[in-house]
Amino acid sequence: MKTVLVTRRVPEPGLALLRSRGFRVVVPEKDRPLPRADLLRWVKNADGLLTQLVDRVDAGVFAAAPRLRVVANYAVGHDNIDKEAARERGVVVTNTPDVLTEATAEMAWALLLGAARRIVEGDRGVRAGDFKGWAPGLHLGQGVSGKILGVVGAGRIGAAVARMSTGFRMRVLYWGRSRNRVLEKAVGARRVPLDRLLRESDFVTLHVPGSAATRHMIGRRELALMKPTAVLVNTARGTIVDEKALVTVLRKKRVFAAGLDVYEKEPLLAPGLARLPNAVLAPHAGSATLETRTRMATLAAGNIAAVLAGHKPLTPV
Repeated sequence: MKTVLVTRRVPEPGLALLRSRGFRVVVPEKDRPLPRADLLRWVKNADGLLTQLVDRVDAGVFAAAPRLRVVANYAVGHDNIDKEAARERGVVVTNTPDVLTEATAEMAWALLLGAARRIVEGDRGVRAGDFKGWAPGLHLGQGVSGKILGVVGAGRIGAAVARMSTGFRMRVLYWGRSRNRVLEKAVGARRVPLDRLLRESDFVTLHVPGSAATRHMIGRRELALMKPTAVLVNTARGTIVDEKALVTVLRKKRVFAAGLDVYEKEPLLAPGLARLPNAVLAPHAGSATLETRTRMATLAAGNIAAVLAGHKPLTPV
């Protein structure tokens, strides 16, 4: 019987799929990130490995797992996995694209609207009894309709965010390594250099992968290019933004607000970020809908089942 190690419990349909294919499924009892020592010990007898973004799967893991044939990452991103080390060992690496596109795009819009209209700040004030009645200058935010949306990275999720802007009659600018003609036709989006996008956009939403090339892609210089009325949204990877620099510009109100679902040293926050009223902070919940997390689990499990049965993976990296 082949063994699949699942580093942290995922929705039951994914586990049930693996069991139905005759695999022995090993899942830690405690619902927490799997400690490194436990991962190295338990992976020794694993033929398949279902991982989370917080699991560092490197040469050390592959060396400890002589039977391992497939790593299925429970995420669309895969920067936690050493792909070169996997290739050297002949291990297939897969991810879960597409199934979380709409959910993550919805989260980007939730953060955008929440930050622009100061929803969380207002909620806190009402609960604290600070709301004494309507006033002309009370709790003013930034309007969204008819504004300019800047999309950094026009892949699956970035394009979905852009498509959702049509209801707000927004003009869309995008930056990407390659041209997205489908998006241009769908919403009239225009591809521009990153600096121009930052200067002109009222809302900047980030959708590039985490890598050495994108680390601090939005840093002190880039933040200084943004309008003081602009809102920055990040549902991609925390390392894309220099969080310390972002705290400074938010505190000094050089940028109106930010909506963040990911953090540079997650789950830790840059000093001062949690105290800023113009920062809306979500707990890395972009894909956190019941439907999406279940589809992610069944897709990851399906990838493992396919590879261990000698078939091609469904969504190889």
